[in-house]
Amino acid sequence: MHEFKVYLSNRPGELARVTEALAARAVNIMAIASESGSDTPFLRIVTNDTSTAQKALKTAGFDFEQNGVILVELLDRPGELAKIAKRLARAQVNVESLYIIGKKGGKTELAVAVDDEKKAKKVLK
Repeated sequence: MHEFKVYLSNRPGELARVTEALAARAVNIMAIASESGSDTPFLRIVTNDTSTAQKALKTAGFDFEQNGVILVELLDRPGELAKIAKRLARAQVNVESLYIIGKKGGKTELAVAVDDEKKAKKVLK
């Protein structure tokens, strides 16, 4: 699974352009976050179809970065994310972004982008 960091112009309609490009190719957005405090605003998007999302964004002319994410399942209770964060910190793994993908049956599924996927997978298994 991958995260797309999609760079935007700071003007109305940019969210619509990105989401319409993905919708036109039947790509479902699983998680999305936006950041506009910098000179170049961007969206972070996790989709159900990495390959098609990549093609859709390229065709629509968006500049983007693509990074791997790790799926992590936690018990849905206070402190569980803190435990994961502490394990990653001890291993000197930096968390670059994270998203709640969904909640079901007392569990929360997260997508986590890190600077060292191999080390993070080892720590989180």
